Amino acid sequence: MGSDRTVVGAGVPAVHGGSADEMRQSKEQLFWTLSEPMLADPSVSRSTMMGFPCLRLDGRFFASIDRDSKDLVIKLPARRVDVLVASGQGMVFAPNHRVFREWVAVPTLDRQVWAALLDEAKTFAADSGSGSGRSSA
Repeated sequence: MGSDRTVVGAGVPAVHGGSADEMRQSKEQLFWTLSEPMLADPSVSRSTMMGFPCLRLDGRFFASIDRDSKDLVIKLPARRVDVLVASGQGMVFAPNHRVFREWVAVPTLDRQVWAALLDEAKTFAADSGSGSGRSSA
């Protein structure tokens, strides 16, 4: 991973129309609003991952919300993560300075983008087949 990448927590996106606390609350509300239809699927469940609230598909983590920034955090193929980071739409997910190559944080609050990425992450989890439910780094 190149040094030109932005790392989660390195900067806070500009907040328009509200305080940083309001933005974080809005992000978390949007995450759970978009998650609700997915939770109707019995194979999708709420859980935690490293203390973050998350979603699992048949035990496999596929989406989360960062507990501090409330950025959307999703698991996708490493190449897709690279594209999102290179485009500026995503940031490297590196809790405790450990880069998770198949995870990306999306700081911009955008309902359509988040909905599409959550669907993409759920599909990736489904295509990954059965596993232990542990995220790969």
